[in-house]
Amino acid sequence: MSGQAWRVVYFNEPGKSNTEETLKLAKERAESLRIRNIVVASYTGETGLKASEVFRGYNLVIVAGVVGFKEPNVNRMKPENRLIIEKNGGKIIHAAHAFGTLGRAINRKFGAIQVDEIIANVLRLFSQGVKVGCEIACMAVDAGYFRTDEEAISIAGSGSGADTAIVLQPSNTHTFFETRVKEIICKPR
Repeated sequence: MSGQAWRVVYFNEPGKSNTEETLKLAKERAESLRIRNIVVASYTGETGLKASEVFRGYNLVIVAGVVGFKEPNVNRMKPENRLIIEKNGGKIIHAAHAFGTLGRAINRKFGAIQVDEIIANVLRLFSQGVKVGCEIACMAVDAGYFRTDEEAISIAGSGSGADTAIVLQPSNTHTFFETRVKEIICKPR
């Protein structure tokens, strides 16, 4: 594939309005690179449901984050979305954020910035979606759904929906610096 050109799409605005185009672009790139591992950030399952329709037959992992993130004991994944995602072959992970769960607790309690927050903020220099995309790929590897020797496409966004897709070589969280972001498919400017 050396020397082959591929376009990168930059959205004028971040957010949910880019979801369909992001999924379309990610699918085109997955097909061209023969990538079967797709990970998508989706708390409520709305974006995950859309991805499960686009990526049927793929190794699709929806990362829904931790139960209780906004309110104790509350799972934000809508049961009807979960059923459709699973019916379409998607797998759902509820797990602590790779970049910031224990560090966030220390920050809230003591006001001290932790190394995971520094990493997260550096990745946000590219976009919120790039940061989340790297994070959820680690979470998919940690859960055993992805291998570290196979490329993946990670899809995330800025708040809700999807506006970022990247191609990466994922790693476990504890070996994060072995992760390689190989391509940006799309992201907000």
